[in-house]
Amino acid sequence: MRQSKRDHILEAAKRIVQREGVTALTYESVAVEAGLTKGGLIYHFPSREDLLRGLHEHVAGQWEEHLHQEAGTSATKNHDDGEAAGARGLEDRRLEDLSAEERLAAYVRASQNPDRAELLLMLEAAEDPQAQAAWDSVESRWGVPQPGADASEDQLRAFIAQLAADGLWFWEANSPRTLDPVARQRLVERIIELGRAGSAD
Repeated sequence: MRQSKRDHILEAAKRIVQREGVTALTYESVAVEAGLTKGGLIYHFPSREDLLRGLHEHVAGQWEEHLHQEAGTSATKNHDDGEAAGARGLEDRRLEDLSAEERLAAYVRASQNPDRAELLLMLEAAEDPQAQAAWDSVESRWGVPQPGADASEDQLRAFIAQLAADGLWFWEANSPRTLDPVARQRLVERIIELGRAGSAD
């Protein structure tokens, strides 16, 4: 599928954030990276704030696509097109069809290969409620609900597993070292096992 001009701009913006950080994101830097005129950018994103919010939505959307891939579900909102889902190699399942354990397993498996742009954007979103909403909407669909005072042991265990997955993602995003793939896979499976309902206390 041909990439839209808007997505082309957002991918260029993401590369800039990856290399140089969020503060380097200007109309001029994105125009050069995307091979477009400043006027072409303004047509799609009338302000830098629009560009940044669009980038948050774009990268959060990529995270959710990855979650769907790990879960074997269709990311399309219209699930009537089973043929299209099959062509993408996805089962004809929706997010709503998944158990809490299946969602958590997808969340943990999707916590690999973090990139600097994603981390920097998540940190930047903490100061912008509209940008934060893009990340929160994905988190609300896939994450484990925050436990209350009366949470069951299973609910606490699932939340701890999510925190462990987030910690692994953060460590890999910040560490100059690379985990051995076999060790990483073992860690992922242990985190998933930790979050499984009824696992040993």
